[in-house]
Amino acid sequence: MKKLFLTAIFITVLSICALAQIPVLRESNKASVMQTVGDTTITITYHRPNTKGRKVWGELVPYNEVWRTGANDATVFEISNDVTINGQKLPKGKYSLHTIPTAGDWTIIFNKTWNQWGSFNYDAKEDALRVTAKPVAGEMMETFGFEIDDVNNSTAKIVIGWEKLRVPFTVDVGDFNARVFNDYRTRMIGDPVQAANLVISAKLKANYEETLGWLNNSIAVRETFGNLGTKARLLNEMGRTAEAITTAEKAIQIGKAATPAANTTNLENLVKEWKAKK
Repeated sequence: MKKLFLTAIFITVLSICALAQIPVLRESNKASVMQTVGDTTITITYHRPNTKGRKVWGELVPYNEVWRTGANDATVFEISNDVTINGQKLPKGKYSLHTIPTAGDWTIIFNKTWNQWGSFNYDAKEDALRVTAKPVAGEMMETFGFEIDDVNNSTAKIVIGWEKLRVPFTVDVGDFNARVFNDYRTRMIGDPVQAANLVISAKLKANYEETLGWLNNSIAVRETFGNLGTKARLLNEMGRTAEAITTAEKAIQIGKAATPAANTTNLENLVKEWKAKK
């Protein structure tokens, strides 16, 4: 009897485990959209209901009430750095995103309690930020969704869309180039040539003069093929082609005389290109 009892328990446990592995089908499917903006990652996770011929705004989704902005769990909005939303600050972190639809402007809410079912337990005291957004008309959209558009290194436009309505708001991650340059400035202390090459590759033109100073300080200590060649490239980027050629030719001379000799081929080819453009 004891063996039969243990066998029955074992079978029951296996059955429960098997059931736990069966996916739960939901009417509104889960989706996620992710976008890198500069050095910041934006991730939105939500569920996508369909209109199914129903009138959405003011009926299926009532006006002037807090809405989960999707279906099932509350929509989750996550950012890896501090940002501004429509010009207002939002610290990095994970939030539930709710909205208050109206016939006019909408309120978009970022709430600190990110893991909650819908908006049923929504607590305004936990709001991190509220902003307003102006809806615009759009083509028919059967399935609710978020889109991230107009992306550059500083900003992106996030659009809430369903039926024939679009609600855009802007995420601004700040001056990405300034943060990158500050990182390169820190690296400059250990290796000014590498840091200068990074500035040139990223085309941080606003910072070329300061970067030239790094290289001049390095050259004042000791002239090398590396610091002279990098200075030549930077001078050319700055439009100072004649100086770039003179500096590059000196770099090539030092590189060939070094032990072991530097590979000067690429810089020699650049000098040819620069001379041809003069």
